[in-house]
Amino acid sequence: MSRTGRLELPEQQERLLRKARNLEWAVLAYTAVTITVVALVMGNSQAMQTAWVEDILSTLPQIAFLVALPIIRRKPTAKHPYGYHRAMGVGHLVAGVALLAVGANLCFEAISGLVKQEHPPIGTMQLFGMTIWQGWVMIAVMALIVIGPLIYGPMKMKLAKQLDNKLLYADAAMAKADWTTNAGSIVGVLGIGLGIWWLDGAAALFISASILWDGITNTRGSVLDLMDMRATTYDQKQPHPVHGRVDEVLRGLRWVHHAASRIRDEGQVFHVEAYVVPKRAKVKVSDLDRAVDDILALDWRVQDVSVSVVSQLDVPDEEEEREEQRGRGSP
Repeated sequence: MSRTGRLELPEQQERLLRKARNLEWAVLAYTAVTITVVALVMGNSQAMQTAWVEDILSTLPQIAFLVALPIIRRKPTAKHPYGYHRAMGVGHLVAGVALLAVGANLCFEAISGLVKQEHPPIGTMQLFGMTIWQGWVMIAVMALIVIGPLIYGPMKMKLAKQLDNKLLYADAAMAKADWTTNAGSIVGVLGIGLGIWWLDGAAALFISASILWDGITNTRGSVLDLMDMRATTYDQKQPHPVHGRVDEVLRGLRWVHHAASRIRDEGQVFHVEAYVVPKRAKVKVSDLDRAVDDILALDWRVQDVSVSVVSQLDVPDEEEEREEQRGRGSP
């Protein structure tokens, strides 16, 4: 017995999703301004140039989220019977691969600059009729820009937790870490001003390594989800609690002897495949209908439910599974 659950999100999640969409558009507008301002003042500082690239790359998860949002709302079709929910996962993968590629390239350039002992100059500029060192303007700009991520980063993180959305969580994690990028660029500029030439390259390497790490973690997480790894929480650190609740509900039914389930994370919602060993030879269709309804009622993310009656279950050994997870370092 199978049934397609909710084609529409509950009212609360729909409201949160609209809030997340509006926040992403607002942050994109803010980031466009910061990218323009940094481009005007970054000069020859490698740390500033890398921070500027990082600002551009930070828009990738936001754009991926906004592009995926209308796609996941499409109804299932004969060609896509599970719907389009995995558009979130695809967007996550695209953003992760882009971060990985650019981060690796920036790391190489930063290391090359340190090896070649490049000494980037920072000149002077006219401001309000006065001649000042351009580095002070660069530092002032980065000090102002650091305020934004400290405000919208936690806002995104709160929404990611409420929506249990991994793409939004990845975006929020990057936003919360943006202040380190800005701080690193300030250190690099100060290093040039103090005559410590290598400090700018070291700051650029620090920023590019942060981009590379974001790319590695996001690519890894998105690939694991697309490979149908068991459903996890938004931060991919723990198995999703709905899994245990599904098994608990099924095993609590009077006509069920044993039950087990597996959950496919579709990116925004779950598809549950449950298997039950009945106590009796005959099972009523109404019993299966009630079991499906009980599972659908557990969590708003449960979208599709399939309950199959089997004569026996081959459940993986939990200890072997834990050993495998420890060996590959997966959540």
